[in-house]
Amino acid sequence: MDSGWTWSYEGYDPQAERLRESLCTLGNGYFATRGAATETLAGPSHYPGTYAAGCYNRLTSTVAGREIENEDMVNLPNWLPLRYRIRPDDAPPGPWLSPDHEQLKEYRQTLDLRHGTLTRWSTYEDEDGRRLKVKQTRLVHMEDPHLAALRTLFTADGWAGQVEVSTGIDGDVRNEGVARYRELASRHLGDWECGREGSDIVWLNCRTVDSDVRIALAARIQVGSGRGVPPRTTAHTAAGIGQRLRLPVLGTGARAVVDKTVTLYTSRDPAIGSPLEAAVDGALAAPEFPRLLATHRAAWERLWQRAELEVPGEAGEILRLHLFHVLQTLSPHTAELDVGVPARGLHGEAYRGHVFWDELFVLPFLNLHLPEVSRALLDYRHRRLPAACRSAREVGRAGAMYPWQSGSDGREETQQLHLNPRSGRWLPDHSHLQHHVGSAVAYNVWQYCQASGDKEYLYGHGAEMLLQIARFWADCAQWDPALGRYRIRGVVGPDEYHDAYPGAAEPGLDDNAYTNVTAAWVLMRALDLSQELPEALRRELCEREHLRDEDLARWDDVAHGLHVPHHDGVISQFAGYQELAELDWAEYRRRYGDIRRLDRILEAEGDTVNRYQASKQADVLMLGYLFSPDELTEVFRRLGYTLDDDLWRNTVAYYLSRTAHGSTLSALVHAWVLSRVRHADAWSYCEEALTGDVADLQGGTTTEGIHLGAMAGTLDLVQRGMTGLETRDEALWLAPAPLPQLSKFAVRIRYRRHWDIGLQLRAERVRVAVPDLGNGTVEVRLGGRLFTVAPGTTRWLDLPATSGYPTR
Repeated sequence: MDSGWTWSYEGYDPQAERLRESLCTLGNGYFATRGAATETLAGPSHYPGTYAAGCYNRLTSTVAGREIENEDMVNLPNWLPLRYRIRPDDAPPGPWLSPDHEQLKEYRQTLDLRHGTLTRWSTYEDEDGRRLKVKQTRLVHMEDPHLAALRTLFTADGWAGQVEVSTGIDGDVRNEGVARYRELASRHLGDWECGREGSDIVWLNCRTVDSDVRIALAARIQVGSGRGVPPRTTAHTAAGIGQRLRLPVLGTGARAVVDKTVTLYTSRDPAIGSPLEAAVDGALAAPEFPRLLATHRAAWERLWQRAELEVPGEAGEILRLHLFHVLQTLSPHTAELDVGVPARGLHGEAYRGHVFWDELFVLPFLNLHLPEVSRALLDYRHRRLPAACRSAREVGRAGAMYPWQSGSDGREETQQLHLNPRSGRWLPDHSHLQHHVGSAVAYNVWQYCQASGDKEYLYGHGAEMLLQIARFWADCAQWDPALGRYRIRGVVGPDEYHDAYPGAAEPGLDDNAYTNVTAAWVLMRALDLSQELPEALRRELCEREHLRDEDLARWDDVAHGLHVPHHDGVISQFAGYQELAELDWAEYRRRYGDIRRLDRILEAEGDTVNRYQASKQADVLMLGYLFSPDELTEVFRRLGYTLDDDLWRNTVAYYLSRTAHGSTLSALVHAWVLSRVRHADAWSYCEEALTGDVADLQGGTTTEGIHLGAMAGTLDLVQRGMTGLETRDEALWLAPAPLPQLSKFAVRIRYRRHWDIGLQLRAERVRVAVPDLGNGTVEVRLGGRLFTVAPGTTRWLDLPATSGYPTR
């Protein structure tokens, strides 16, 4: 196989199996299936899971004496089951085999990233020396989003007889992939129907019990031994169907093949009659496995051409794995769906498959490779704009208040209670106060339109979202005559550990710096847009959105007058942060070792992290992730503050020593920010961001689903972080700040009309290559100078001295 394009595991380790299942998930943007062994059922070491993008269901549970509702991305019927045993001519049938069986002698599996397949090799040997070699190859088709396939090849060694195979579809599944959710209701499927079409197709039809999404799967089971068609029996239970067949007589070295081709449809799909009819027809019409594999591989080759990223060494191999999982979750098929960015991909049930602010870390990468997918993900937010406006009205605010956690219909899906596994207590959850998610939506609108040049979107759906989010922030801002500034009270910032002041009766914090600065930025961009719009369109939009000149005047006043708290020469995370107690970090590390989830440790001790200067993840420093030094300096200037190199470096150092990194996003943001200030620790955080999932540094979280934002963020760390790439003012802006360990790499991007611009970083130079596709020249700004690169030409540009925040 291609070097650097495979991800392999040697040997079988039950303790690591669930992690491998997450990292070996296969998907195509429409649905995905975890890399569970086909021979096993859900249990401590295994968790089969299949998830269709946007397929949710709501259940009510009784927790701590309260009835609460939760909406979950549904674990769909399991199409994987395929188990087997040998039936020697000279002995009784052997046991059903699986990797957990004592007869397993050899085991390995390889994920082929280039072609999107998972292959498993197993060798079993019984007490009499009979050996069975099994090779399984599976795919979730990247060209036809409704197809998946599994080929199983059996080879006999040292015996003659038959292999008995049992396979089918299991609909008796629950959402039980996250231990701390186990007390919650978990049966999302019901009304199962099973049947058979002809001799080789079985099907299962069911629906979600509340959202009434109908789901149908059909499986075509074929034998390709060349020794005739074996008889088979079909049986079904209340929630499953299967077939059992005996493969024709084998001898030493002889082989037999079973192909299982599966189709999956739901009632959310366009252009179908019924899901069941579509699934059965799809299974009947599906090509044979070799043809399916060929078209699947070709689709992956085309996709890799659109998302090329070349980084040498081990970092490059991990980045390729990250890109593989991003493309499996958010592929061109996603552009046809009404879905958002699930924080854990389609790889598991953590966070219940909800949509948070993680698109903030995902869309900047997609904008420059798959802009049609970015636009579709923004449309998910636009379709839920009316719900966001209703949510704002319900709390007495104007504009749009987007939910911290979103699912099917745009209502707030944040849990009311969360479990601390360390103490066993259910606690109130106040993370719905993270209203900065609205700023993330606005930021993504602006970034997409800058990268794509999509004026139609900016002046249409984009403008509607941007203006309503701006209206919300302007209405939240309260004038404080004593301070002489506007304040935003009662919120929670990205830190998440701090959700209230010590001893306060009500949750929420005042003047979170990240929230206030991004709110000001949103207001500034909304005002810029109102000036940019053609006059006729401006009048139409203002009339439709009920915007008056006095509204815009207030926006301008708030945009220049929001309070950003400071203390002791640093930017304060929120008003009063400096009054909190200092934590004895060394003592807690000595006692507990890993203190990433410091909030759980302190709560179990009867304490609260709200009392301490201790953050879960980057909060103030997120500003250095979102904005270049020039842009952030300008925002602060318009707010009436000075941001210079000393203030920023002091702020970085201050929070670096007070952050527990309880989120995989924290290392990513710190790597980005520290690379800009040339901090010696930048690479260590970069390494942590790269290995966060593959090494499961958060201690079991990856088994519940990969961290999609962190994976996409590492890709963007190379694409934009190391190059300083911005797309604004009709030009590509570059301000490279490569780390010594990431100083040589190449990336191809799509920028507006230009489909294949090449950027290559080598030592102290950057190469810009523009293909001759008739799309005109590209303007590049580097070190305060403007360069033009003509179609069909390449320019090497020398890197200027490092630029940062202006110094007094």
